[in-house]
Amino acid sequence: MKILGRHLLAEFTECNTSTLNNLPELERIMKEAARQSGATVVNSVFHHYNPQGLSGIVVIAESHISIHTWPEYGYAAVDCFTCGSTVDPWKALEHLRDALACREVQVRDVNRGIPSSSDEIIAHKTEAGIPTTNNMLTR
Repeated sequence: MKILGRHLLAEFTECNTSTLNNLPELERIMKEAARQSGATVVNSVFHHYNPQGLSGIVVIAESHISIHTWPEYGYAAVDCFTCGSTVDPWKALEHLRDALACREVQVRDVNRGIPSSSDEIIAHKTEAGIPTTNNMLTR
């Protein structure tokens, strides 16, 4: 595979239920998780459902971090997709685990990219087709 990025898919269980339903606090926590990972926050969008639960995404220059919460179950589904080698998505998950007071986290680490007969990490290319190590290019 020509690896373009890593995608961590995390199941957070037995979390603090009030935090999972507090939109301003959860957005702050998610943005800080992105910063802790070394990512550059570009924008964020969060939505509160009725009667409870939140969905949110923090768009980072290196891809995104998203969350969907079920406070009634103390559960959150978290995705952390990062491109390049400057961001450590595991640091984002560690921050979220601590901030949400989760007792258990299960993670699947998936390489994302173009199917190929050999493994190779590749970078974005400029418009001229030249590979770049700057993974913060506009897509």
